[in-house]
Amino acid sequence: MDYQNVRVTKGPVARVTMCRPEQRNALSMAMMRELVDAFQALSADSSTRVIVLAGEGPAFSAGHDLKEMQERPASFYQALFDQCTCLMETIQRIPQPVIARVHGMATAAGCQLVASCDLAICADTARFATPGVRIGLFCSTPMVALTRAIGRKRAMEMLLTGTPIDAATACAWGLVNRVVPEPQLDQAVEELARRILEASPFTVGLGKQAFYRQIDLDQHHAYAYAKEVMSLNALARDAQEGMCAFLEKRPPRWSGC
Repeated sequence: MDYQNVRVTKGPVARVTMCRPEQRNALSMAMMRELVDAFQALSADSSTRVIVLAGEGPAFSAGHDLKEMQERPASFYQALFDQCTCLMETIQRIPQPVIARVHGMATAAGCQLVASCDLAICADTARFATPGVRIGLFCSTPMVALTRAIGRKRAMEMLLTGTPIDAATACAWGLVNRVVPEPQLDQAVEELARRILEASPFTVGLGKQAFYRQIDLDQHHAYAYAKEVMSLNALARDAQEGMCAFLEKRPPRWSGC
């Protein structure tokens, strides 16, 4: 795909940058299609180990493009939210961990993006909100990811009031992993990505898939599923290599299987 709204940088730590700065990286239909394509293409590249999602300009993402949403038929809205759901599920479905690099505002579906990423690091100046209720359009799809990230009562407060929360609150509530001064944001993201690169890519991908499969199961079924995954994992070449390397006190040599 010839991207107009997204910039991709390849490598072990790949970067997907939303490039609609004048629109605060609003998630138009075209941008969401490009984001899905970019994630899928990077996922298929075996050299990609971690993906960083970032936004160009003064904000991470302002959510859906409201100009695009005015006076449209029902079929358009259905297609728009289908595409949005596809984007969020793609982020969690691909084996590579996705880190949100957040600065400025992340509102509505932009906040949903942060909640959907596997990990998130934000600048101390970042703000997060689901303000749809204030314009008559409840943030129903952002609600799905937000509730799973921060819990019912906190999510309901954000959804019912539309009041932004600051970076420290977002970290305390579990929406982001950590907060750093804005000049240190890229360094912090890079350090986290590099730490992930030390692990077996096979094991990371297997673990990410297992995490999302078990998260909404009751405890008994979660254990039933997890023990099967771990038994299969133990048979893998990288698991055997990792255990041997640990016992022999040497760095592991990953084969990716």
